[in-house]
Amino acid sequence: MTAPDRTVAFRIDKPLPDRAEAAARRAEAVQRIRDETGVDEALIDALVEGFYARVRDDDFIGPIFAERIEDWGPHLAQMKLFWSSVALSTGVYQGRPMPKHLPLPIDARHFDRWLQIFEATARDLCPPAAADHFIVRARRIAESLELGVANANGVLVGPGERYRRPEPAWTPEG
Repeated sequence: MTAPDRTVAFRIDKPLPDRAEAAARRAEAVQRIRDETGVDEALIDALVEGFYARVRDDDFIGPIFAERIEDWGPHLAQMKLFWSSVALSTGVYQGRPMPKHLPLPIDARHFDRWLQIFEATARDLCPPAAADHFIVRARRIAESLELGVANANGVLVGPGERYRRPEPAWTPEG
């Protein structure tokens, strides 16, 4: 079938907005979120710095990060861009977090600890509306990453189920 012979499933009558118009709409949306939540780059900076300071000190998830991150500066800079995109819809983060998490030796217990630390940090450092805004998004991120990690390990997690990495069977020491 040639292009002129194809049936058109839908038609857009309005021209696509130009880049300036799209940028203006994004700026308005970002400002609306700032006004409603109190989230701004300074708060994102404080949250990311405070959260990862606690992560580094955590006995459970700290070692996972320590084995993979030697220079925390670039990682923290990326996380600030990530949270700007997540919390404010700025679009400044262009990374792909899922592939980075898939090979990690993590499961529901790690995501739960990550959330516990994140939520405590957000509640300690942010006004209530901002903390709630961050926490809702953090929970979605953790759920999505946990599902991705499970899938990458050949496990299909159903509604309400959690992913737990298989543990080696116990054997008596000889």
